[in-house]
Amino acid sequence: MAGGGRRPGEAAVAAQPLLGAGRGGSDRHRRRGDGHGRDGPAEQEAVSRFETILTEAQDGILTITLNRPDRLNAFTPQMMKELIAAFDEADADDAVRAVIMTGAGRAYCAGADLGAGGATFDYAKRPDRLEQGSPVREDGSVDYSHPGVRDGGGRLALRIFNSNKPVIGAINGPAVGIGVTMTLPFDFRLASEAARFGFVFARRGIVPEAASSWFLPRLVGISQALDWCYSARVFDAAEALKGGLVRSLHAPEDLIPAARALAHALTDHSAPVSVALTRQMMWRMLGAEHPMLAHRLDSRGIWSRGQSGDAREGVQSFLDKREATFPDRVSADFPDFGDLLHDPDYR
Repeated sequence: MAGGGRRPGEAAVAAQPLLGAGRGGSDRHRRRGDGHGRDGPAEQEAVSRFETILTEAQDGILTITLNRPDRLNAFTPQMMKELIAAFDEADADDAVRAVIMTGAGRAYCAGADLGAGGATFDYAKRPDRLEQGSPVREDGSVDYSHPGVRDGGGRLALRIFNSNKPVIGAINGPAVGIGVTMTLPFDFRLASEAARFGFVFARRGIVPEAASSWFLPRLVGISQALDWCYSARVFDAAEALKGGLVRSLHAPEDLIPAARALAHALTDHSAPVSVALTRQMMWRMLGAEHPMLAHRLDSRGIWSRGQSGDAREGVQSFLDKREATFPDRVSADFPDFGDLLHDPDYR
């Protein structure tokens, strides 16, 4: 729940490959991300160039850790930019097959950093929001189509939504406000038994953000979503499990191993392009107005992938009773289906 814009002294974040795999591909491929198989021995790289997050790539899994433990990993504009950059890097690196997100210390994310006091959510008065200009017109009216109006949590949520890699949340502690809404575009949320959750926006005099009015009812149903958002109460991990917000609960020491085991189960034997395309198909068809749209997308997918080296290898390896070695890369081989996989503009 924070806006974009760089604070004084904060450097812009440039995307770089994490595991050393090839990048490339067209702007369309980079926009949707790049992914490929796990090659060679396990590789590991701890990346410390970020200020608010840590990234560690090992054996095809990128772990992103929110790293402001002294502030309970409270969300800031800089954290938003760094998380977006990390997902850009993950999609651009063919060696990354899955992403895990967790938090340093005892919290996952305690919500927006309230250091600006009562002006925290008054974007018109926030100096860190001014680099794109002001949406306030001379007559005092607001141009709501102006990019300066956009909430930072929504920008992050949409980037995660567009990920070509499975995204798993390892929610190790309190996840409140943007701390929980940023997890809604994750494919799976695993939680520590010590985790707590809260859609606390109504208690702060604001409303849910990060596109959560789209994600949350689709994940847990409209009644459960409204219960949590109307009451704005904080609830425990057992209620999150019962309500369908999380997949499973784990002892704190077992959380990351469980998330890594799930990441390997999802990707070790699957074609990277198939995983990337399936992720886009499933998430985007949640909002389709008619199953015909899904039929169009499925048909294009079967047609394009049926001619691929991956499909030939998948069938031949089955007939040969051996493990498949899929040749295709998302950076080069992700299909273009036009408007069926393109995002609308903000306006």
